[in-house]
Amino acid sequence: MTGVGLLALTHKAAGYLVFLAYVSGTADPWEPDADAHSGFTAGSALLVTGVCALLARRFVEAGRLRRWWYALPVFPVLAALLRLTVLAP
Repeated sequence: MTGVGLLALTHKAAGYLVFLAYVSGTADPWEPDADAHSGFTAGSALLVTGVCALLARRFVEAGRLRRWWYALPVFPVLAALLRLTVLAP
């Protein structure tokens, strides 16, 4: 698998986890576990996005990708951090 394919797959997983973090807290706000589910998926998204950033660093340093790939992990990190802090259920 190429570097772009691997990074696209990990970004897709991070985006899906961020999506689940936002959906899990709003489906049943009266459910006591909604906050825990949202926090767990947002934390998992942060972990997967960290892996994305490390992979991007490795592929950019190897010369296989350009430097703008460093900017892509910023968006899921911001969304997950917002879900954990300001937009928590």
